[in-house]
Amino acid sequence: MARTSRETRTIRPGARRRAAKPVAERPASRRRRPAGETPYHHGDLHDALLAAAERVLERDGLSGLTLRAVAREAGVSHAAPTHHFGDLTGLLSELAAIGFRRFNEAMTAAGDTETQPLMKALARAKAYVAYAQARPGMYGLMFRTERLDMTRPSLHEAATASFQGLATAVSLSRNEKLAGEALETLSLDHAAAIARAWSLVHGFTTLLLDGRLKDILHRLPEGTGVDQLLDAMLRSTVPRPPGA
Repeated sequence: MARTSRETRTIRPGARRRAAKPVAERPASRRRRPAGETPYHHGDLHDALLAAAERVLERDGLSGLTLRAVAREAGVSHAAPTHHFGDLTGLLSELAAIGFRRFNEAMTAAGDTETQPLMKALARAKAYVAYAQARPGMYGLMFRTERLDMTRPSLHEAATASFQGLATAVSLSRNEKLAGEALETLSLDHAAAIARAWSLVHGFTTLLLDGRLKDILHRLPEGTGVDQLLDAMLRSTVPRPPGA
């Protein structure tokens, strides 16, 4: 009996140590932040998610842009994009709004480098194409209306500003003034001029991004490229003075 008592006394401290072991390990079981994950402040996460979405879009295309992919890219929980944007349409719409704002800023800046109305219009057209070449994913998203909520205030405002910039530039190239309330009700002639200019530049851009202009570009004289082809195409649509 005495032996049993000593053994019992010997075992009990070890039993207490085994029971305490899981407690000592608990801190190690806490979630470790993955390498490269950034601790965001609450107010920064909205913009961080949009930046992550743009990276995914340009890298993986629109088909690869999902809420989960954006969350992984930003290093946050899968629920974060839904909390900030509601659904994928909301996220895409906010991203497209950013695209339209940058797009319009690029064309405005290009137009401001020129003084003559025609040259302003040509500069804006070249900036249009350059933007699409630099950000093909974003450019494609901006015109995928079926994936966007155009009634979303930020997107509606940005897209409207972009159209107004186009309409104003076209009217100035025709030595006309079209701004403000005049943009709300267009004459058929003004509407045709805007649609023609937009169709030319947008069509050219689409063919370029799809690689469908390679054959034409290959046949151009040495030292002639995209800018010169676009310039010549646009100038050919400008009415020539009588007797020219």
